[in-house]
Amino acid sequence: MLIVWILLGLVVLAAIVGVVMYNGLIGLRNRVEEGWRQIDVELKRRHDLIPNLVETVKGYASHERGTLEEVMQARSAAMSGASTPAAAAQSEGQLSQALGRLMAVAEAYPDLKANQNFLALQQELSSTEDRIASSRRYYNALVRDLNTKVESVPSNIVAGIAKVQRAEYFETPATEAVAPTISFGGNAPGGSAPTIAPSTQPGAVGGASTQPGGAPGALPQAQAPSAGAPDPTTDSGTPNP
Repeated sequence: MLIVWILLGLVVLAAIVGVVMYNGLIGLRNRVEEGWRQIDVELKRRHDLIPNLVETVKGYASHERGTLEEVMQARSAAMSGASTPAAAAQSEGQLSQALGRLMAVAEAYPDLKANQNFLALQQELSSTEDRIASSRRYYNALVRDLNTKVESVPSNIVAGIAKVQRAEYFETPATEAVAPTISFGGNAPGGSAPTIAPSTQPGAVGGASTQPGGAPGALPQAQAPSAGAPDPTTDSGTPNP
C-alpha cells in the first residue's frame, strides 16, 4: 500500500511540474509576441516619417532623384509585410542604408540643414530609431529565454507536447548592420565632403521597451520653397505638403 501511495505522489508531482513548465512556456511565448508588436509599432512610425522627410529634401534637392527613389523603394519593401522577424530585419537594414545616403545628400545643402521642418523630422526619426533599438533588445532577450526553455531538458518535452517552437531574433546580417550617420557641420555646396561615421541601425541594435502609443501624435508636414511636378518619389499614401 505504501508503494502505491509513493507512486501516486510521484505522478501528482510530475503533473504539477508539467503544468508549471507548460504555463511558463506559454507565458514566454505570449511575451515574445507582445515584444514583437512593440517593435512593429515603432517600425510603422518610422515608415510614416520617411515620406515627409523625402518631400522636404526634394524641395531643396529635387535633382537627386535616384537617392529619393531609392529611399521610397526601400520603404515600400519594408512595409510589404515580412513573414518573419529575420526577413523584416533584412528589409529594415536596407532602409537604414538608403536613409544614410539621403542624409549624406542633405549634408551638401546648408539651407536644407537649417530648415526647421527638416530638423524636426530628423530629430523625430532619431528618437524613433532609439525606441526601435530599445524594443529590439527587450524582444531578443525574451526570444533567448524562450529558446532556452524549448531546447532544455525536461522543458523541451513539455514544449513538444504544447507545440511551442523556437522564436527568431530580430537582427540584421553583419554586412548590413552598419549605416552611415552624418555629422552635420557647416559645409557649403562644393565644399569638403560630409563626415560619415559608422553607427549601428535598428536592425542591428537592440533595454526596456517603449510602450505602443507613447510616441508624439502629429507628424511634421513637409515644407519646400517651391512645388515640383509629381514624380515617382512621391508616396501615394502621403499627401503632398
